[in-house]
Amino acid sequence: MRKATMRLMAFTATAAITFSSLNIDAFAASKDKVSSVMPQAGITYALGNNQVSLSNLQQSVELEKSDNTASKSSSDGIDSSNTVTDVTPLASTITDNILSDIQNATGAVIKKRADSAAEAASKTPEEEEEEMFRSLVIAQVTNYINVRSLPSEEGEVVGKLYDKSVGTYIEEQDGWYKIKSGSVEGYVKAEFCVTGDDAVELAKKVGTRIATVTTTTLKVRNGAGLDAEVIGLVPIEDELVVEEELDGWVKVSIEEGDGYVSTDYVTLSTEFVKAESKAEEEARLAKERAAREAATKAAKSSTSKSSSSSNYNSASSYTTESSSIGSAVAQFALQFVGNPYVYGGTSLTNGADCSGFVMSVYNNFGVSLPHSSGADRSVGAAVDGLANAQPGDIICYSGHVAIYIGGGQIVHASTAKTGIKVSNADYRTVLAVRRIF
Repeated sequence: MRKATMRLMAFTATAAITFSSLNIDAFAASKDKVSSVMPQAGITYALGNNQVSLSNLQQSVELEKSDNTASKSSSDGIDSSNTVTDVTPLASTITDNILSDIQNATGAVIKKRADSAAEAASKTPEEEEEEMFRSLVIAQVTNYINVRSLPSEEGEVVGKLYDKSVGTYIEEQDGWYKIKSGSVEGYVKAEFCVTGDDAVELAKKVGTRIATVTTTTLKVRNGAGLDAEVIGLVPIEDELVVEEELDGWVKVSIEEGDGYVSTDYVTLSTEFVKAESKAEEEARLAKERAAREAATKAAKSSTSKSSSSSNYNSASSYTTESSSIGSAVAQFALQFVGNPYVYGGTSLTNGADCSGFVMSVYNNFGVSLPHSSGADRSVGAAVDGLANAQPGDIICYSGHVAIYIGGGQIVHASTAKTGIKVSNADYRTVLAVRRIF
Protein backbone atom coordinates (compact mmCIF):
# COMPACT_ATOMS: atom_id res chain seq x y z
CA MET A 1 0.00 0.00 0.00
CA ARG A 2 1.28 3.54 -0.79
CA LYS A 3 1.58 5.98 -3.66
CA ALA A 4 2.92 4.51 -6.85
CA THR A 5 6.43 5.54 -7.75
CA MET A 6 7.09 3.37 -10.75
CA ARG A 7 5.30 0.79 -12.88
CA LEU A 8 7.47 -2.03 -14.05
CA MET A 9 6.22 -4.08 -16.95
CA ALA A 10 7.37 -7.57 -17.87
CA PHE A 11 6.26 -10.31 -20.22
CA THR A 12 6.76 -13.80 -21.56
CA ALA A 13 5.40 -14.17 -25.10
CA THR A 14 2.96 -16.95 -25.89
CA ALA A 15 2.51 -17.95 -29.48
CA ALA A 16 -1.14 -18.82 -29.05
CA ILE A 17 -2.08 -15.17 -28.61
CA THR A 18 -0.36 -13.39 -31.47
CA PHE A 19 -2.33 -12.32 -34.53
CA SER A 20 -2.16 -14.56 -37.55
CA SER A 21 -3.82 -14.97 -40.90
CA LEU A 22 -5.61 -18.14 -39.78
CA ASN A 23 -9.36 -17.94 -40.04
CA ILE A 24 -9.99 -18.96 -36.45
CA ASP A 25 -12.35 -16.77 -34.47
CA ALA A 26 -12.51 -18.33 -31.00
CA PHE A 27 -9.47 -19.38 -29.00
CA ALA A 28 -8.88 -21.46 -25.92
CA ALA A 29 -6.44 -20.40 -23.22
CA SER A 30 -2.77 -21.27 -23.62
CA LYS A 31 -1.18 -23.80 -21.30
CA ASP A 32 1.68 -21.35 -20.68
CA LYS A 33 1.76 -19.70 -17.31
CA VAL A 34 2.02 -16.14 -18.58
CA SER A 35 -0.73 -15.11 -20.94
CA SER A 36 -0.75 -12.17 -23.29
CA VAL A 37 -4.53 -12.30 -23.36
CA MET A 38 -6.66 -10.28 -21.04
CA PRO A 39 -7.80 -12.26 -17.98
CA GLN A 40 -11.47 -12.60 -17.25
CA ALA A 41 -13.20 -9.35 -16.49
CA GLY A 42 -14.92 -8.65 -13.24
CA ILE A 43 -14.04 -9.60 -9.68
CA THR A 44 -11.98 -12.70 -10.44
CA TYR A 45 -9.15 -11.15 -12.44
CA ALA A 46 -8.73 -7.44 -13.13
CA LEU A 47 -5.92 -6.25 -15.40
CA GLY A 48 -4.40 -2.81 -15.04
CA ASN A 49 -3.02 -2.20 -18.52
CA ASN A 50 -6.19 -2.75 -20.50
CA GLN A 51 -8.91 -1.97 -18.03
CA VAL A 52 -11.24 0.93 -18.31
CA SER A 53 -11.55 3.07 -15.19
CA LEU A 54 -14.14 5.82 -15.47
CA SER A 55 -15.02 8.38 -12.82
CA ASN A 56 -18.46 8.32 -11.30
CA LEU A 57 -20.10 11.43 -12.71
CA GLN A 58 -22.43 11.67 -9.75
CA GLN A 59 -19.54 12.84 -7.57
CA SER A 60 -20.01 16.37 -8.91
CA VAL A 61 -23.49 16.34 -7.41
CA GLU A 62 -22.05 15.39 -4.02
CA LEU A 63 -19.58 18.26 -4.21
CA GLU A 64 -22.43 20.71 -4.86
CA LYS A 65 -24.27 19.34 -1.86
CA SER A 66 -21.26 19.95 0.37
CA ASP A 67 -21.49 23.71 -0.32
CA ASN A 68 -24.84 23.79 1.45
CA THR A 69 -23.88 21.79 4.53
CA ALA A 70 -22.41 22.94 7.81
CA SER A 71 -18.73 22.62 8.66
CA LYS A 72 -17.79 18.98 9.31
CA SER A 73 -15.07 17.29 11.37
CA SER A 74 -12.19 15.34 9.83
CA SER A 75 -13.20 11.96 11.21
CA ASP A 76 -12.57 9.54 8.37
CA GLY A 77 -10.12 11.31 6.05
CA ILE A 78 -7.22 12.19 8.32
CA ASP A 79 -6.01 15.08 6.18
CA SER A 80 -9.44 16.28 5.04
CA SER A 81 -11.91 18.76 6.53
CA ASN A 82 -15.07 17.07 5.23
CA THR A 83 -16.98 14.07 6.51
CA VAL A 84 -20.43 12.51 6.49
CA THR A 85 -22.88 13.09 9.33
CA ASP A 86 -26.40 11.72 9.01
CA VAL A 87 -26.60 8.72 6.69
CA THR A 88 -29.63 6.74 5.58
CA PRO A 89 -28.70 3.59 3.64
CA LEU A 90 -30.43 3.24 0.28
CA ALA A 91 -30.75 0.36 -2.16
CA SER A 92 -27.55 -0.57 -3.98
CA THR A 93 -26.89 1.30 -7.24
CA ILE A 94 -23.84 -0.67 -8.34
CA THR A 95 -25.38 -2.15 -11.49
CA ASP A 96 -26.72 1.22 -12.65
CA ASN A 97 -23.31 2.83 -12.25
CA ILE A 98 -21.54 -0.03 -14.01
CA LEU A 99 -23.88 0.29 -16.96
CA SER A 100 -23.31 4.04 -17.16
CA ASP A 101 -19.54 3.58 -17.21
CA ILE A 102 -19.76 0.85 -19.84
CA GLN A 103 -21.82 3.14 -22.07
CA ASN A 104 -19.25 5.92 -21.76
CA ALA A 105 -16.30 3.61 -22.42
CA THR A 106 -17.70 1.87 -25.46
CA GLY A 107 -18.51 5.19 -27.09
CA ALA A 108 -22.10 4.30 -27.87
CA VAL A 109 -25.33 5.21 -26.13
CA ILE A 110 -27.43 2.36 -24.83
CA LYS A 111 -30.95 3.52 -25.57
CA LYS A 112 -34.08 2.61 -23.71
CA ARG A 113 -36.71 1.16 -26.00
CA ALA A 114 -40.43 1.71 -25.45
CA ASP A 115 -43.37 1.66 -27.80
CA SER A 116 -45.03 4.59 -26.08
CA ALA A 117 -44.58 7.10 -23.29
CA ALA A 118 -47.24 5.28 -21.31
CA GLU A 119 -45.34 1.98 -21.63
CA ALA A 120 -42.11 3.63 -20.50
CA ALA A 121 -43.80 5.19 -17.50
CA SER A 122 -45.30 1.87 -16.45
CA LYS A 123 -41.94 0.05 -16.29
CA THR A 124 -40.22 -0.62 -13.01
CA PRO A 125 -36.54 0.42 -12.53
CA GLU A 126 -35.56 -3.24 -12.84
CA GLU A 127 -37.35 -3.54 -16.19
CA GLU A 128 -35.73 -0.36 -17.49
CA GLU A 129 -32.31 -1.66 -16.44
CA GLU A 130 -32.90 -4.93 -18.28
CA GLU A 131 -33.83 -3.03 -21.44
CA MET A 132 -30.50 -1.22 -21.37
CA PHE A 133 -28.46 -4.35 -20.64
CA ARG A 134 -29.98 -6.04 -23.69
CA SER A 135 -28.01 -3.63 -25.92
CA LEU A 136 -24.66 -5.01 -24.78
CA VAL A 137 -22.60 -7.72 -26.48
CA ILE A 138 -20.51 -9.84 -24.09
CA ALA A 139 -17.92 -12.39 -25.21
CA GLN A 140 -18.41 -15.86 -23.73
CA VAL A 141 -15.38 -17.93 -24.70
CA THR A 142 -12.43 -19.62 -23.03
CA ASN A 143 -9.96 -16.98 -24.15
CA TYR A 144 -10.84 -14.45 -26.87
CA ILE A 145 -12.56 -14.00 -30.21
CA ASN A 146 -11.32 -12.04 -33.22
CA VAL A 147 -12.92 -8.75 -34.19
CA ARG A 148 -12.90 -8.49 -37.99
CA SER A 149 -13.32 -5.65 -40.46
CA LEU A 150 -16.07 -7.52 -42.34
CA PRO A 151 -18.86 -9.93 -41.29
CA SER A 152 -16.83 -12.84 -42.65
CA GLU A 153 -13.78 -14.90 -41.80
CA GLU A 154 -12.22 -13.27 -44.85
CA GLY A 155 -12.28 -9.94 -43.03
CA GLU A 156 -9.08 -8.53 -41.59
CA VAL A 157 -8.52 -9.10 -37.86
CA VAL A 158 -8.63 -5.63 -36.30
CA GLY A 159 -8.75 -6.60 -32.65
CA LYS A 160 -9.63 -9.14 -29.96
CA LEU A 161 -12.61 -9.31 -27.65
CA TYR A 162 -11.62 -11.22 -24.52
CA ASP A 163 -13.80 -13.49 -22.41
CA LYS A 164 -16.49 -11.48 -20.61
CA SER A 165 -15.33 -8.33 -22.38
CA VAL A 166 -18.08 -5.85 -23.15
CA GLY A 167 -19.01 -4.21 -26.41
CA THR A 168 -21.98 -2.19 -27.57
CA TYR A 169 -24.33 -3.75 -30.15
CA ILE A 170 -24.60 -1.84 -33.44
CA GLU A 171 -26.23 -4.31 -35.84
CA GLU A 172 -26.43 -7.99 -36.85
CA GLN A 173 -25.52 -9.35 -40.29
CA ASP A 174 -25.41 -12.98 -41.40
CA GLY A 175 -24.58 -14.43 -38.00
CA TRP A 176 -22.16 -11.64 -37.05
CA TYR A 177 -22.58 -8.80 -34.56
CA LYS A 178 -21.13 -5.41 -35.35
CA ILE A 179 -19.83 -3.95 -32.10
CA LYS A 180 -17.84 -1.08 -30.64
CA SER A 181 -15.55 -1.70 -27.66
CA GLY A 182 -12.74 0.62 -26.63
CA SER A 183 -11.00 1.81 -29.78
CA VAL A 184 -12.14 -1.26 -31.74
CA GLU A 185 -15.14 -1.35 -34.06
CA GLY A 186 -15.88 -4.41 -36.18
CA TYR A 187 -17.63 -7.78 -36.41
CA VAL A 188 -17.60 -10.80 -34.11
CA LYS A 189 -19.23 -14.18 -34.61
CA ALA A 190 -22.58 -14.18 -32.85
CA GLU A 191 -22.17 -17.79 -31.70
CA PHE A 192 -19.36 -16.76 -29.35
CA CYS A 193 -21.21 -13.84 -27.73
CA VAL A 194 -24.37 -13.13 -25.81
CA THR A 195 -26.68 -10.17 -26.24
CA GLY A 196 -30.33 -9.39 -25.68
CA ASP A 197 -32.02 -11.37 -22.92
CA ASP A 198 -28.98 -13.61 -22.40
CA ALA A 199 -26.81 -10.59 -21.63
CA VAL A 200 -29.02 -9.16 -18.91
CA GLU A 201 -27.74 -11.21 -15.96
CA LEU A 202 -24.18 -11.55 -17.25
CA ALA A 203 -23.87 -7.79 -17.79
CA LYS A 204 -24.34 -7.16 -14.09
CA LYS A 205 -21.28 -9.30 -13.28
CA VAL A 206 -18.67 -8.20 -15.82
CA GLY A 207 -17.71 -4.92 -14.18
CA THR A 208 -15.69 -4.50 -10.99
CA ARG A 209 -16.76 -1.46 -9.00
CA ILE A 210 -13.68 0.23 -7.48
CA ALA A 211 -13.28 2.88 -4.78
CA THR A 212 -9.96 4.76 -5.05
CA VAL A 213 -8.82 6.51 -1.87
CA THR A 214 -8.30 10.28 -2.24
CA THR A 215 -7.18 11.19 1.28
CA THR A 216 -3.84 10.49 2.97
CA THR A 217 -5.24 7.85 5.33
CA LEU A 218 -8.81 6.58 5.19
CA LYS A 219 -10.62 4.93 8.08
CA VAL A 220 -12.62 1.79 7.33
CA ARG A 221 -15.48 1.24 9.79
CA ASN A 222 -17.60 -1.76 10.70
CA GLY A 223 -20.78 0.17 9.94
CA ALA A 224 -22.05 3.01 7.75
CA GLY A 225 -21.73 5.77 10.34
CA LEU A 226 -19.18 7.87 12.19
CA ASP A 227 -19.96 6.15 15.49
CA ALA A 228 -19.00 2.75 14.04
CA GLU A 229 -15.72 1.15 15.11
CA VAL A 230 -12.64 1.64 12.92
CA ILE A 231 -11.38 -1.75 11.74
CA GLY A 232 -8.55 -0.67 9.43
CA LEU A 233 -6.66 2.13 7.68
CA VAL A 234 -6.10 2.50 3.94
CA PRO A 235 -3.56 4.85 2.29
CA ILE A 236 -4.11 7.33 -0.52
CA GLU A 237 -4.53 5.96 -4.07
CA ASP A 238 -5.26 2.44 -2.85
CA GLU A 239 -8.06 0.64 -4.68
CA LEU A 240 -10.84 -1.26 -2.92
CA VAL A 241 -13.54 -3.50 -4.40
CA VAL A 242 -17.01 -2.07 -3.74
CA GLU A 243 -19.56 -4.61 -2.59
CA GLU A 244 -22.46 -2.25 -1.94
CA GLU A 245 -23.24 1.43 -2.48
CA LEU A 246 -25.28 3.34 0.06
CA ASP A 247 -26.12 7.01 0.59
CA GLY A 248 -22.76 8.59 1.42
CA TRP A 249 -21.00 5.30 2.13
CA VAL A 250 -19.72 2.24 0.28
CA LYS A 251 -19.08 -1.23 1.60
CA VAL A 252 -15.58 -2.39 0.70
CA SER A 253 -13.27 -5.36 1.27
CA ILE A 254 -9.93 -4.98 3.09
CA GLU A 255 -7.53 -7.41 4.76
CA GLU A 256 -9.20 -6.94 8.16
CA GLY A 257 -12.61 -7.79 6.69
CA ASP A 258 -15.56 -6.03 5.09
CA GLY A 259 -16.20 -2.47 6.19
CA TYR A 260 -17.59 0.91 5.17
CA VAL A 261 -15.91 4.11 3.96
CA SER A 262 -17.31 7.56 3.35
CA THR A 263 -17.75 8.54 -0.30
CA ASP A 264 -16.26 11.95 0.61
CA TYR A 265 -12.82 10.34 0.50
CA VAL A 266 -13.00 8.01 -2.50
CA THR A 267 -13.72 8.24 -6.20
CA LEU A 268 -15.89 5.52 -7.69
CA SER A 269 -15.23 3.90 -11.05
CA THR A 270 -15.93 0.69 -12.94
CA GLU A 271 -13.23 -1.62 -14.31
CA PHE A 272 -13.92 -4.11 -17.05
CA VAL A 273 -11.99 -5.67 -19.89
CA LYS A 274 -12.57 -4.10 -23.30
CA ALA A 275 -11.47 -5.12 -26.77
CA GLU A 276 -7.83 -4.59 -27.74
CA SER A 277 -6.77 -3.50 -31.21
CA LYS A 278 -3.93 -5.17 -33.08
CA ALA A 279 -1.71 -2.10 -32.63
CA GLU A 280 -2.51 -1.90 -28.91
CA GLU A 281 -1.65 -5.56 -28.39
CA GLU A 282 1.66 -5.29 -30.25
CA ALA A 283 2.68 -2.21 -28.25
CA ARG A 284 1.77 -3.85 -24.94
CA LEU A 285 3.65 -7.06 -25.69
CA ALA A 286 6.77 -5.19 -26.77
CA LYS A 287 6.74 -3.06 -23.62
CA GLU A 288 6.27 -6.07 -21.34
CA ARG A 289 9.00 -8.02 -23.12
CA ALA A 290 11.52 -5.20 -22.72
CA ALA A 291 10.62 -4.67 -19.07
CA ARG A 292 11.04 -8.35 -18.22
CA GLU A 293 14.46 -8.42 -19.81
CA ALA A 294 15.42 -5.34 -17.81
CA ALA A 295 14.13 -6.88 -14.57
CA THR A 296 16.07 -10.11 -15.10
CA LYS A 297 19.26 -8.18 -15.84
CA ALA A 298 18.77 -6.01 -12.74
CA ALA A 299 18.14 -9.06 -10.55
CA LYS A 300 21.31 -10.80 -11.66
CA SER A 301 23.37 -7.69 -11.08
CA SER A 302 21.82 -6.89 -7.70
CA THR A 303 21.96 -10.36 -6.18
CA SER A 304 25.62 -10.78 -7.16
CA LYS A 305 26.46 -7.74 -5.02
CA SER A 306 24.16 -8.39 -2.06
CA SER A 307 25.40 -9.47 1.33
CA SER A 308 23.70 -11.26 4.22
CA SER A 309 23.18 -10.07 7.78
CA SER A 310 23.79 -12.08 10.93
CA ASN A 311 20.16 -13.22 11.07
CA TYR A 312 19.01 -13.33 7.47
CA ASN A 313 20.33 -14.73 4.21
CA SER A 314 20.96 -12.47 1.24
CA ALA A 315 18.95 -12.64 -1.97
CA SER A 316 21.99 -14.03 -3.77
CA SER A 317 22.08 -17.06 -1.47
CA TYR A 318 18.76 -18.21 -2.95
CA THR A 319 19.70 -17.59 -6.59
CA THR A 320 21.19 -20.63 -8.27
CA GLU A 321 21.62 -21.84 -11.83
CA SER A 322 19.02 -24.55 -11.32
CA SER A 323 16.29 -22.39 -9.73
CA SER A 324 14.25 -19.57 -11.20
CA ILE A 325 14.53 -16.02 -9.93
CA GLY A 326 10.88 -16.24 -8.92
CA SER A 327 11.60 -19.19 -6.65
CA ALA A 328 14.49 -17.26 -5.13
CA VAL A 329 12.13 -14.33 -4.43
CA ALA A 330 9.70 -16.66 -2.64
CA GLN A 331 12.39 -18.35 -0.53
CA PHE A 332 13.99 -15.03 0.38
CA ALA A 333 10.61 -13.62 1.48
CA LEU A 334 9.77 -16.62 3.67
CA GLN A 335 12.61 -15.98 6.10
CA PHE A 336 10.79 -12.85 7.36
CA VAL A 337 7.67 -14.73 8.52
CA GLY A 338 6.88 -13.74 12.10
CA ASN A 339 8.16 -10.19 11.75
CA PRO A 340 5.69 -7.36 12.50
CA TYR A 341 3.18 -5.58 10.30
CA VAL A 342 3.54 -1.79 10.45
CA TYR A 343 1.17 0.48 8.55
CA GLY A 344 3.23 2.47 6.03
CA GLY A 345 6.37 0.49 6.85
CA THR A 346 8.92 -0.97 4.42
CA SER A 347 11.33 -2.76 6.76
CA LEU A 348 11.47 -6.53 6.38
CA THR A 349 12.77 -6.85 9.93
CA ASN A 350 11.21 -3.97 11.91
CA GLY A 351 7.86 -3.92 10.14
CA ALA A 352 6.16 -3.39 6.78
CA ASP A 353 2.65 -3.19 5.40
CA CYS A 354 1.55 -5.48 2.58
CA SER A 355 2.86 -3.52 -0.40
CA GLY A 356 5.88 -2.33 1.57
CA PHE A 357 6.77 -5.98 2.17
CA VAL A 358 6.44 -6.89 -1.52
CA MET A 359 8.35 -3.77 -2.55
CA SER A 360 11.23 -4.42 -0.17
CA VAL A 361 11.53 -8.10 -1.09
CA TYR A 362 11.77 -7.27 -4.79
CA ASN A 363 14.15 -4.40 -4.09
CA ASN A 364 16.67 -6.98 -2.90
CA PHE A 365 16.53 -8.41 -6.42
CA GLY A 366 17.11 -5.04 -8.08
CA VAL A 367 13.47 -4.43 -9.01
CA SER A 368 11.65 -1.22 -8.05
CA LEU A 369 7.94 -1.64 -7.35
CA PRO A 370 5.36 0.90 -6.13
CA HIS A 371 4.39 1.14 -2.48
CA SER A 372 0.74 0.60 -3.39
CA SER A 373 -1.34 -2.55 -3.55
CA GLY A 374 -3.54 -0.98 -6.20
CA ALA A 375 -0.59 -0.03 -8.41
CA ASP A 376 0.85 -3.55 -8.04
CA ARG A 377 -2.07 -4.79 -10.14
CA SER A 378 -0.42 -3.15 -13.17
CA VAL A 379 3.20 -4.26 -12.77
CA GLY A 380 4.76 -7.10 -14.71
CA ALA A 381 2.81 -9.34 -17.06
CA ALA A 382 -0.63 -10.83 -16.53
CA VAL A 383 -0.87 -14.45 -15.47
CA ASP A 384 -4.06 -16.24 -16.42
CA GLY A 385 -5.40 -17.01 -12.98
CA LEU A 386 -4.21 -18.40 -9.68
CA ALA A 387 -4.06 -21.91 -11.14
CA ASN A 388 -1.16 -20.77 -13.34
CA ALA A 389 0.75 -18.86 -10.65
CA GLN A 390 4.44 -19.62 -10.06
CA PRO A 391 6.62 -18.89 -7.02
CA GLY A 392 7.52 -15.21 -6.89
CA ASP A 393 4.36 -14.03 -8.65
CA ILE A 394 2.50 -11.10 -7.12
CA ILE A 395 -1.05 -11.93 -5.97
CA CYS A 396 -3.41 -8.93 -5.77
CA TYR A 397 -6.55 -8.61 -3.68
CA SER A 398 -8.86 -5.75 -2.78
CA GLY A 399 -6.62 -3.41 -0.76
CA HIS A 400 -3.96 -6.08 -0.31
CA VAL A 401 -1.03 -7.78 -2.07
CA ALA A 402 1.13 -10.86 -1.44
CA ILE A 403 3.89 -13.05 -2.92
CA TYR A 404 3.06 -16.53 -4.18
CA ILE A 405 5.35 -19.24 -2.76
CA GLY A 406 3.91 -22.30 -4.51
CA GLY A 407 1.59 -25.07 -3.40
CA GLY A 408 -1.40 -22.74 -3.35
CA GLN A 409 0.12 -20.52 -0.66
CA ILE A 410 1.30 -16.93 -0.24
CA VAL A 411 3.55 -15.03 2.15
CA HIS A 412 2.32 -11.56 3.08
CA ALA A 413 2.30 -8.81 5.67
CA SER A 414 -1.27 -9.36 6.79
CA THR A 415 -2.43 -7.23 9.75
CA ALA A 416 -1.06 -5.68 12.92
CA LYS A 417 -2.40 -8.69 14.83
CA THR A 418 -0.78 -11.38 12.69
CA GLY A 419 2.30 -9.74 11.15
CA ILE A 420 4.08 -11.40 8.21
CA LYS A 421 2.66 -14.87 7.70
CA VAL A 422 1.84 -17.66 5.25
CA SER A 423 -1.75 -18.17 4.07
CA ASN A 424 -3.68 -20.05 1.43
CA ALA A 425 -3.71 -17.96 -1.74
CA ASP A 426 -7.46 -18.37 -2.23
CA TYR A 427 -8.42 -17.17 1.24
CA ARG A 428 -9.85 -14.06 -0.46
CA THR A 429 -11.02 -13.27 -3.98
CA VAL A 430 -8.00 -12.77 -6.26
CA LEU A 431 -8.12 -9.68 -8.47
CA ALA A 432 -4.93 -10.24 -10.46
CA VAL A 433 -1.80 -12.35 -10.71
CA ARG A 434 1.29 -10.53 -12.01
CA ARG A 435 4.71 -11.86 -12.99
CA ILE A 436 7.95 -9.85 -12.92
CA PHE A 437 10.54 -12.44 -14.08
